Amino acid sequence: MIPLKDDTPRYSVPVVTVLLIVVNTLVFFYQLSLGPRAGNRLVMLYGMVPARVEVALGGHSSIPIGTALEPYFTSMFLHGGWLHLIGNMLFLWIFGDNIEDAFGHFGYLIFYLSCGIFAGIVHTFFNWGSRMPAIGASGAIAGVMGAYIVFYPRAQVLTLVPLIIFFFTVRLPALLILGYWFVLQFLSGIGSLGVEQAGGVAVWAHVGGFLMGMLVAFIVHRPVRPRPAAQWSSPGY
Repeated sequence: MIPLKDDTPRYSVPVVTVLLIVVNTLVFFYQLSLGPRAGNRLVMLYGMVPARVEVALGGHSSIPIGTALEPYFTSMFLHGGWLHLIGNMLFLWIFGDNIEDAFGHFGYLIFYLSCGIFAGIVHTFFNWGSRMPAIGASGAIAGVMGAYIVFYPRAQVLTLVPLIIFFFTVRLPALLILGYWFVLQFLSGIGSLGVEQAGGVAVWAHVGGFLMGMLVAFIVHRPVRPRPAAQWSSPGY
């Protein structure tokens, strides 16, 4: 299921959401400009590598603690391909503007980055010792989705559903769409326990970011503005 848009209107210009999309896109174009070999070196240097954290925390001088921890931030702006980037930016665009409304521009930026960092920490815990770099904004965006399911559980999301070779759209509640996504991530994470990962999706980062977003949303408990009656014709999509 691919979300296309939601029916929750925004009440301010999503400056930070747009800025994050632009920055992620520009960094991705920079990655492409380097070519495969240099691009891989960039990912190894600025991607989040659990083994590097393990070595640094073990007191080995070969890897300074700052070098090991810096990728918790930088890895959020790297992506592994076009589909990885487009998928993440689509989810950020659909759900991020309303969370930016709820938290305010600066608060939303801090929230987004905090969810991304926490997602990286959770990924490190469940993949301790792995030398595979984890990259992508999905941990931070999972936090946005976690906050959205708390603030707007009854919001309707226009969703593209593939059925073998046919595609159709249907309006589904955010609680169903985002809850289904989270359950898939959690079950995938459970299935990966004890299995050495050679790549793929950092599902525990998704789980950690999502739960972090839900927790912050519950604590903040911002009131939700009522939606107008003409939901699907409202501006701001």
